[in-house]
Amino acid sequence: MPEEKTRRAAAKDKKEGKSPSTQAGEYVHEEIEHVREGKHGARSTKQAIAIGLSKARRAGVKAKPGKTASKSTKKKAAQDTAASHEHHKPSATRSKATTKALKKEGHSSASKSALSSHAKKSASKRSAGSRSAAAKKAAHTKGAAARSAAAKKAAKTRAANKS
Repeated sequence: MPEEKTRRAAAKDKKEGKSPSTQAGEYVHEEIEHVREGKHGARSTKQAIAIGLSKARRAGVKAKPGKTASKSTKKKAAQDTAASHEHHKPSATRSKATTKALKKEGHSSASKSALSSHAKKSASKRSAGSRSAAAKKAAHTKGAAARSAAAKKAAKTRAANKS
C-alpha cells in the first residue's frame, strides 16, 4: 500500500500537468526508500523500479509500458491498470509470501552506485536525439524559478569541484 505522502505528491504532479512517468516516479522513489530502509529487498534495481511502477499503475497513474517492452511486461501493466478500477481486499497469504520472498533479497540494488549504473545503462540504449529531446522538454517544463535555482546549484557545484 503506497504511503499517503506518495499519493499526495503524485496527485500534485498530476494537477501540475506533469507526465505519467513523473507521477509514477514518486512511487518508484518510495520503493527505493523501502529497500534502503530495509523494509524489504530487491534482486536488482530493475525489480525495485518495476515494483514502484506496478504500485503507481494500481494507484491510478496512467503509466504506459514502453514501446519496446516485452509481452509479459505489457500484460502485467494491463493487469495493474485493471486492478486500479476494482477495489478488493488483497489475499493476505499471497501478500505475506511476496513480502517474505522480498525480505530475503539484498539491499545493494538501491545504492547510489547501482541506481547510477542502471540510469547510465538505460540512457545508453536511447538515441542521442531522444536524450536531447527529453532534456529540452525538461528545461522547457521546469519553469523560470526552478531553472534559475538549478543554474545556481550547478554554478555552486562547479565552484566546489574546481579545487
